Amino acid sequence: MQELKGMSLAEMGESLRNSVKPVRILWQTPDTIAFVARGRPGRSEFHNDPSDEVMYMIKGVMNLHYRTPEGEEKVLVLKEGEIMHCPAGVPHSPRFPRDAFLLVMERKRRGEEIDRFQWYCEKCSEPLYQAVRKVPDYNDDPVSRVYEEFYSSDEKRTCRKCGTVAQRPA
Repeated sequence: MQELKGMSLAEMGESLRNSVKPVRILWQTPDTIAFVARGRPGRSEFHNDPSDEVMYMIKGVMNLHYRTPEGEEKVLVLKEGEIMHCPAGVPHSPRFPRDAFLLVMERKRRGEEIDRFQWYCEKCSEPLYQAVRKVPDYNDDPVSRVYEEFYSSDEKRTCRKCGTVAQRPA
């Protein structure tokens, strides 16, 4: 058996402040994953997970944009010290500043499960692009990979309905 140990969430968050990577994995076991995330300016995609997530706002405030089954976009404001549960299959977009930190706990992906990363037109809400990925290891930073794919293509960023082009984050 491994020795049990505690970790300081405040220290984990602070270690991310000047890190190149926006995520610090706390643990990744065959069944669970836990990580601390720093805010990503310009985050715009909606992540659709195959498992439930629990999110705890360590520092700062997060606007968690999410989409209802009817396609309506809503926002939950999660304040420092608050916790929330996001059920599997709910497209959500955690938006918070770079100096804010979030703890995320979820079930590790099973071999056949996929994650979806979806973008919608800011003007008319038409779907723009969807990246479908297997995410066996969060150390690979899947969010950064799909952002590179989306923002490197004018075609993927252009709405086929109204012609609006999604702008790259500053």
